Amino acid sequence: MQTKYKYKEKTYTNIYPLSEALGQEGIFIPLSISEEALCKLGVEVTHEEEPIEYLKERKIETLKMQRDEAEVEPIIYQGYSFDYDDKARERINAAIIALEVTGTSATLTWTTADNQDVKVTASDLRAIIAQVALRSDKLHTAYRKAKEKVEAAITKAEVKNIVLKV
Repeated sequence: MQTKYKYKEKTYTNIYPLSEALGQEGIFIPLSISEEALCKLGVEVTHEEEPIEYLKERKIETLKMQRDEAEVEPIIYQGYSFDYDDKARERINAAIIALEVTGTSATLTWTTADNQDVKVTASDLRAIIAQVALRSDKLHTAYRKAKEKVEAAITKAEVKNIVLKV
């Protein structure tokens, strides 16, 4: 639902520019003003159905955001939960290099996402990255399928009911 404000033959799709226009006439309104109070000031308030294209655009952005958030969630490896945000990825890559320089049997103590200390090897850290890559592939595949459903949807109800299924 989109709200429109008409004041002196000019239509506003947002309360902010309407507030500025009224302010130029010496009428200062709070942004939380009621529709009834606006009508008393000579503002015509209407509510229009939002075009399905807008709903589809927002749904696709929401699905993309859900995918991106899921990509950096902790990953389970050998029963432990490992962080995988930007900082964790940098640390994992640095640790792999350090462990490879030290030798194939070298380990270091890694603090997991739930604050447990575990011994890991370069091979363990590479396996974590591999699991993340598989998860990422599943997420991107699910996103593409959901996006296709959104684009093919005919009704708003169809669009609203589409979810990211991994």
